[in-house]
Parts: sequence; C-alpha cells; structure tokens
Amino acid sequence: MAPPLLSLQGIELGYGGNPLFTGVDAMVRPGDRICLVGRNGSGKSTLLKVAAGLVEPDAGEVVLRPGHRVAYLPQEPDLSEHGRVDAYVAAGLPHDGEHDHHLVDRLLEKLDLDPAADPAALSGGEARRAALARVLVCDPDILLLDEPTNHLDLPTIRWLEEELAAFRGAFVVISHDRAFLTRLTRVTLWLDRGLVRRLDRGFEHFEAWSEEIQEREATERHKLDRLIEEETRWSRQGITARRKRNQGRLRRLYELRAERARQIAVVGQARLEAEATAPPGRLVVEAEEIAKSYGERRIIAPFSTRILRGDRVGIIGPNGAGKTTLLRMLTGDLKPDAGRVRLGTNLETVYLDQRRAVLAPGLTPWDFLCDAGGDQVDVRGRPRHVVGYLRDFLFEERQARTPVGSLSGGERNRLVLAKALARRSNFLILDEPTNDLDMDTLDLLQETLADYDGTLLLVSHDRDFLDRVVTSVIALEGDDRAVEHAGGYSDYAARRQPASEAAAPAAPARKAAAAAPAPRPARAATKLGYKQQRALETLPGEISDLEDEIARLKAVLADGGLYSRDPDAFNAAAGRLAAAEAEREAKEESWLELELLREELASS
Repeated sequence: MAPPLLSLQGIELGYGGNPLFTGVDAMVRPGDRICLVGRNGSGKSTLLKVAAGLVEPDAGEVVLRPGHRVAYLPQEPDLSEHGRVDAYVAAGLPHDGEHDHHLVDRLLEKLDLDPAADPAALSGGEARRAALARVLVCDPDILLLDEPTNHLDLPTIRWLEEELAAFRGAFVVISHDRAFLTRLTRVTLWLDRGLVRRLDRGFEHFEAWSEEIQEREATERHKLDRLIEEETRWSRQGITARRKRNQGRLRRLYELRAERARQIAVVGQARLEAEATAPPGRLVVEAEEIAKSYGERRIIAPFSTRILRGDRVGIIGPNGAGKTTLLRMLTGDLKPDAGRVRLGTNLETVYLDQRRAVLAPGLTPWDFLCDAGGDQVDVRGRPRHVVGYLRDFLFEERQARTPVGSLSGGERNRLVLAKALARRSNFLILDEPTNDLDMDTLDLLQETLADYDGTLLLVSHDRDFLDRVVTSVIALEGDDRAVEHAGGYSDYAARRQPASEAAAPAAPARKAAAAAPAPRPARAATKLGYKQQRALETLPGEISDLEDEIARLKAVLADGGLYSRDPDAFNAAAGRLAAAEAEREAKEESWLELELLREELASS
C-alpha cells in the first residue's frame, strides 16, 4: 500500500482550557474521496484548518509527503485583498506556474465569472465559484473543502460533482449536502467527542454505522455512567429518533405527492368550477399567466399555478433564473407585469429570507427568544419555557445564557429558525433555508416541516432536502419558463430529457436495464406481481396495528411504579415494545420499496 499523502498524528487542540481534540490520528491516501462528518461544534472546520497548516495544534504533528500540494477552501472565503476576480483566482497558482494564466481564464469561463469583476460586488454564489476556481487552478494533490456547495445553484453543484469525480488527486470534504456526499465519497471520517473514527465506505453507510456504534457504546456503559450518557447523548438520540421516523414521514409524503399530482393535472382546466366546491380557505395562491421582465430581459414567461392548503412546493433553478422573483410574485410582494395573483383569505404568513436575522454578538439565546422579557416563548399560540424550546433545537441548558457570539454558525442558524418557526402561521415561506446549516439542523428542520400543518413554499438547491420535504417542484431552467412537476427533485430529474444533466445516481443502471433483453413479456414488467400487490394493500393496516400496540405498550411503561410492583411484566412490555418498533420499521421499509417499484413500473 502506498504511503499516505497527508497524516495527522496525535493531534491535540483546545481553547480556553476545553479540549477540542484529544489524540486525533487520521491520514489521506492517494485517491481518497473522504467526507469529514460530525456534530455541529465538534471541530470539523478547525481540524481541516489544522490539516491545511493554518492552525497550529497544541500537540502532535501534521506530515505532508514532500513535493505534494494541498489546496484549502474555507467556509467563508475572503476576497477583499484583490481588485479583480482573475487576480484573486490567479493567486492560487503555484509560484512555478505564474505564467499559466490561461488556466485561470478557462476556469472562469466554465464558471461564468467576469474576470474583471470586483470581488467585493460578487453575490454569495459568485464568490463561492471564484473560491472554487482558486483551489482548482493549481491542480493540487489534495483538496480540503469546507462546505463547497454553500450558496451554489444546482447546475454548479452538478458541475462540481463532475470535476471532483474526475479529479486525479485526493480530497477531504465537509458538507451538509447528503446527495453530494453520497455520490462522491468512498471514505468517511467521523469526528466524535475529540476522536476520529474511519470507515472505508462512503457517506451513504455512515448513519447505520454511527448508530450501531452509539447503541453498542450505550449498552456497554449503561450501568456505570447512566447520568453521563444522558448528558452527552441526548441531542444525538433526538436526531437518531428523527431519522428512524423518516420512513413513516416519507410514506405520508408520497401520499401528499399523489394528491398534488392530481392538482397539477387540472391547472388550466376548469379551475373555477373545481374551486367552487372546495371549502373556504382551501385556496392559498392562484396565479394566472403571470410574467415578469426587467428591461429587455424576460425573467418569467406566462405561468399559472394553484397552491392549496397543505401543499409543499419547492422552487428550483440556477442562480439568476428568477426563483426569488417568482416567489415574491406568488406571495403578493411583487406585482407581475402581466396576469394576476389571487391570495387566499385569513393567511398568516411567516417569511424567512436568505439574509436571516442579524444577531447581536452580546445577546443570549434566552434574550433573543424572549424579547418581551420573562422565561416563556409563545410557540404558535402555546407558551413554552425558553429552555425547553431551546432543547427542541438541540441547545443544551447552559447555552441559554451564552452570548450569541460564542455560538457556531450552525447554532446561530438554529436560533434564527427557532425564532421564525415559533410564530403562528399557516403559510410558511423559506428562501434558501438550508444555506450554511449543518446536518443536525437540517434533520431538525425537516422534522419540524413534517409536523407543520400549514402550506409551505420554499426555494432550495439541496436535492436531498427537497426529496424529503416537498410534494411538488416548480422548475426554472434559465430559459424564462417555469414548469411544475409532482414529487421531489429526483422525480423532476427523472422526467427531464435524456440530454439534460439529471445527475441521478441510479440513472446508468436504469438505462442499462432498459437496453438488456427482457426475460419476460413486456406486460409482466409493467405491474406488480400478485403477492407484491397484496402486500402493498395489507401493509398499511399492519403498520397501523403495530402503531396502536406501540402506543399501548408505551402507556404501560409510563407507569413509574410498574417495575417495583412487577419487574417481569415491565421487562416483558419493554421487550415487546422493542420488537414491535423493529417490526414496524421493517414493514415501513417494505411498503416504501413496493410503492417506489409500483410508481417506477407505472411510469415505464
């Protein structure tokens, strides 16, 4: 085996007496495709800076094989020292490559950036593209990338995926974009409680692996340090529970998508008659042939849609395609040049824009949420103690009085979301809600939106998040047309023309299968078999029965005196509860697989 390109040996680092790392050992081998994952605040970005030689550890050493180059992409690139974009990118060239300015020009052309533009005037997405150009232009042996997809639109994310897939060197990436990590990575480094564990498999295997480790550790130390376990694991258990409930959430999401598909099908066909029979308040937004131009440039061609109560609609497209313009027209904030928008009655709207709220560094989470004083937060009309509400957003009690300036970026974003989602609403509008969010916060936001009983309209570039949340998407592809599709991002990508860049990991396999000779007549490949159809019909009832049984068992175990009165009954109930939950999860998985197969066969 070839020696490592880069190795971290016994790395220790702490701030203010608090250890962040304790004896971290890790290595990057030739050709490694590594994701670095861990809880928010665990020190992932700091560890990447140590690997890049930008932060000196308290102990240990970083060893780079002689003659090899490392390029580092920070989470928040600083472009202020350069007057032109091409000068900023050219600063990434090695000293012996100062005459390779044609490489700069080629990258800037690929990324659609003006070489003479002022870096200070770039948007967030443009600044991120310039920073990517700077680290790629030197053709390094190792790329260290901290949240490279932040603020990028979907076409640029797909371009970056192709660049990294073809990259000859090794890379280590921190990202919240699950689809990005699943497609690209083959090694997972898990930074957990100051130590690094290595899994020689990609990110798609991380959750099952990490939960298995956590469950094994919990069992081993249950009798010895139960109180310590509760203090250190409460937030991860919350996230794990949310992930395990995702199968049920996805099942309900598919039901909503089916209903949304029926709604989209009638757009432009007797909408007024269908609406006349609907109950009051069912209509949220109705847009008829709305269009918008700025000067000579048409942003949105005539577009019509109806959004009804309970719909969850995502707006997708490249930067500059008009996503925010369409969002503002649909919500009545911007008047269209043509057509009309009708909003429903009794709408209570909460809008979270890309800029978020500005948090004063000296403010505490307690003060921010209880801006009227006291210790209660009005959460959609219900009073909650501020500490309890902060726990819902993965904050520990001690952080309630911690200055905001000491919180990590992900924690600050959680706090802003907590404030916005506490307000009473029946129409939630989110413009790029996933920017800069860590995975814990994304899981939390997804769970919160799954419980939200109002209407959701969101703009996002996060493909996995869209797949898990929305029932339909409105796609703008830069040609001024907006087209609505039922389902999430993957459904939209599967419906696009073959010449487009769908970037769906399963697409090559599906194409190969389609080209192969069919072992059965075509008729047999277009529907489920009898046993499969029967299972699809009976599984929902079986799952419902198990949910009723689980609820009964939990009620039994909630009796605090049961164990002292009848320990055998307590143990029997606890054992059956674990078995019933496992059965429910297995049946939900089976139902989902059959439903996905049914939809794929129906569309083939």
